[in-house]
Amino acid sequence: MKVLLTAVLTAAALTVPAQAVAAPEPLAVAGQAAAMQRDFRLTEPQMQERLAAETAAAKLLPAAQKAAGAAFGGAWYDAATRKLVVGVVGQQRAAAVRATGAQVAAVPVPAKELDRRKAAVDKLAGKAVPAAVSGWAADPRTGSVVINVQAGKRSAAVDAFVARVAKAGAVTVKEVAAQAPRTYAAGTVGGDPYYVSNIRCSIGFSVHGGYVTAGHCGRGGIVRGWDGSNQGEFRGWSFPGNDYAWVATGYGWWTVPVVLGWGQVSDRLVRGSWEAPIGSSVCRSGSTTHWHCGTILAKNETVNYGNGQLFYGATKTSVCAEGGDSGGSFITGDQAQGVTSGGWGNCSSGGETWFQPVNEILQAYGLTLHTA
Repeated sequence: MKVLLTAVLTAAALTVPAQAVAAPEPLAVAGQAAAMQRDFRLTEPQMQERLAAETAAAKLLPAAQKAAGAAFGGAWYDAATRKLVVGVVGQQRAAAVRATGAQVAAVPVPAKELDRRKAAVDKLAGKAVPAAVSGWAADPRTGSVVINVQAGKRSAAVDAFVARVAKAGAVTVKEVAAQAPRTYAAGTVGGDPYYVSNIRCSIGFSVHGGYVTAGHCGRGGIVRGWDGSNQGEFRGWSFPGNDYAWVATGYGWWTVPVVLGWGQVSDRLVRGSWEAPIGSSVCRSGSTTHWHCGTILAKNETVNYGNGQLFYGATKTSVCAEGGDSGGSFITGDQAQGVTSGGWGNCSSGGETWFQPVNEILQAYGLTLHTA
């Protein structure tokens, strides 16, 4: 595992050949490219074209949202047209949004109102959520809050829950996978990236002074590296509610702005944290299952991990994960997206995974992402 330490927390300077400085940066390194081609069934040129279009959409979003003003009703990436789609209420701001280069879709309510409804559902739901309810998320296309109910598990308790939260406004019910969400921490295994007591989790992203990871992985105290030596200390953590934490490194360890290749693929340089819209591709790196890719399915979703453990503000993806991947990196191109929280399924039969958006972690603790 010496190669793991070198990839994660190397003392060597990260250098770039002089001739490469002026050259266009590839949107995916070999390992990430291979994972995307495998999981999306794309050729290499198709993968590069997709990443280029998604990067352009993410960078267009702030201007398009500003153009929409109070009529902004959410946004998503359309893989068929390779365009950013912005939901707009009414026609008054539609032309201004189109002028930015984004496509326009009519939506029933502004994003602020939909967020208000989602927050109201969170409040009405409380902690007593039926186990068959996987979670809920706001859907900008319909203007409703979608309650995700596991297939074949609809019951009187679920119907009573739906009736209770429907007081917040438009609510719809969607049947989803029968498996319940769970977090992705795991018992101790030799040669892992870090240990907290007998729990193994994955490093998310380097920040100046340490790294961010999942909140359910620890509750303070010393963190140990792959070799068992002290690596750092938890300085902040939040779970349930949120699922984020940060570790201040020390003891001779320090960080570099990369997402790990685990000695099998090239590491990925992190250059920022532009937020990718719904519909964009995203890849995850974790200590158990390494690189896997999928699509961003929803944002600001509430996830029910059971026993009153609710996770608010999650981003849902079609990427698989397994035990020990918790806290690991979600990245689109070279832009940090978030840290792995939990999900259902596995990387043999498939599944879905939620992540904690990284920008929220940075804002919560006043951290600065370590970028290349």
